[in-house]
Amino acid sequence: MAASMHRSEKYRPAAARRPIAWRVRVAYLAGLWLFALFAGASAWAAEPPNAEAGRALFLKATTPACAVCHTLADAGAAGTIGPNLDELKPDANRVEQAVRNGIGVMPAFDALSDADVQALAQYVSGVTGAAP
Repeated sequence: MAASMHRSEKYRPAAARRPIAWRVRVAYLAGLWLFALFAGASAWAAEPPNAEAGRALFLKATTPACAVCHTLADAGAAGTIGPNLDELKPDANRVEQAVRNGIGVMPAFDALSDADVQALAQYVSGVTGAAP
């Protein structure tokens, strides 16, 4: 034990005698680790499968294009007729049902293949953060 240490210091655990800066670094790294563990899956997730195909369908491959009526930040769409999909955050099943059957003033898109409907649904649900 160091001779310059005050006698009350010898009863404190060694970890308590370490500099505060070291403890701050450890707390910071622990916070980053916890963020990566719990929020990392959604915050750092890759684009949904078929994102490019889904984005292309949303922007111009349908008639009328989804982007004409709906707002979706990832696609740069700012439509005001239909709901804002960024706020609604529909899951893939909800998007598929709306595209296949229509809803309200939205028409059914019968000309789309099953693969196209699934790509579009996965894209919209993925970029809005909804459940796939």
